[in-house]
Amino acid sequence: MVFTFLVAGWEGIAHDSRILSESLSNANAQFPLPPPDKYYLCDAAYANTRGFMAPYRNVRYWLGDFRRNRALTDKEKFNHGHAKLRNVIERAYGVLKARFPILKRMAPFSLLTQRNVTIACFALHNFIRKEGLSDQFFDEYDQPNVRLQDGDEHVQDDGDEHEPRHGSSEDREFMSKLRDQIAQQLMQNNVL
Repeated sequence: MVFTFLVAGWEGIAHDSRILSESLSNANAQFPLPPPDKYYLCDAAYANTRGFMAPYRNVRYWLGDFRRNRALTDKEKFNHGHAKLRNVIERAYGVLKARFPILKRMAPFSLLTQRNVTIACFALHNFIRKEGLSDQFFDEYDQPNVRLQDGDEHVQDDGDEHEPRHGSSEDREFMSKLRDQIAQQLMQNNVL
């Protein structure tokens, strides 16, 4: 539940996938790409391309839906596993927002001050976690079944209007095939 990269200073209305694309194309940003055999889990707003694995669109994804009905198809099984793993990310944001409510509604400071406040909050969050300090927020959000206020989401295909096409078509096809292989293995092994 530690953050490894932060981009601060964008307007709140900027789409996350646009910020990622800009970070990937900016040599000065030094975005930490995963090794060739690894990938980041991302939500459906991002391109499913080498290094970034998104869930299947228009397939059940929200963890609450799986509490009532188990996953039946290979794509549902994949999305369920993806959601359970991504839940760690949502819990990390839950700790951050609980500890620093200023991040939910930034005071009317200058953009530079808002950026610096954001960076300071993330740095303090990581310090507390890395130092293993006794912390009520991490204790609460370390539970895998914690209820998140604005974490779980349904994955819908709202078109690709926000999805930048970083990565080549070959990279996107590679990742789609890998995702399909994982989904088939989950189904064959009856995992989850």
